[in-house]
Amino acid sequence: MSKTTVKDVSTEPESSSAGADAVPRTVGGSRAFALLLVITGAAGLLAAWVITIDKFKILEAKVDGKTFTPSCSLNPIISCGSVMESKQAAAFGFPNPMLGLVAYGIVICVGMSLLARARFPRWYWLTFNFGTLFGVAFCTWLMFQSLYRINALCLWCSLAWVATITMFWYVTSFNVRNDFLPSPGWLKRFLAEFTWVLPVTHVGIIAMMILTRWGDRLWA
Repeated sequence: MSKTTVKDVSTEPESSSAGADAVPRTVGGSRAFALLLVITGAAGLLAAWVITIDKFKILEAKVDGKTFTPSCSLNPIISCGSVMESKQAAAFGFPNPMLGLVAYGIVICVGMSLLARARFPRWYWLTFNFGTLFGVAFCTWLMFQSLYRINALCLWCSLAWVATITMFWYVTSFNVRNDFLPSPGWLKRFLAEFTWVLPVTHVGIIAMMILTRWGDRLWA
């Protein structure tokens, strides 16, 4: 996992003039941060794409009076098909992965822009941060539904969860370290070196919840 620091961030100098002629501060990310966004966005996009294709195949099979079992349905617990056919899989009235196709594509675009040395103002970074926060909140809801309502786990969904959690914590760290989000000095110093601890801990907690929920039945 890539680690970004304050020194990795490039910024445009702020204008010394005040009033209407002042130039808003813009900030660009390091190559490591940009690559992290591209990689996590690509991982989420891959998961959303595969789930979307499998969803279409399930619907086609139903029309033909047949059944289709996704390749990631390994047993009654690890069963992507059970998750895809649940009502939670269309929380907004359409298949959830269609939202992912758009959202993860945007993340990749932001990462590629940073690789091209683009710089963005505070409002842009905060909007992007809000988007990743929404993503984590939605993934958390889906995780709860999967573990305690649907009683099945989708491996591709899990990949999307990990990707979303990772990008959220690194984008939040980026905004804190660039003073876009107010925070104490000790937090900035911690994030400058140990941002990786947050997504690792977050994913670790989810893994423990999965193991506690199903245990050996995951491999049955």
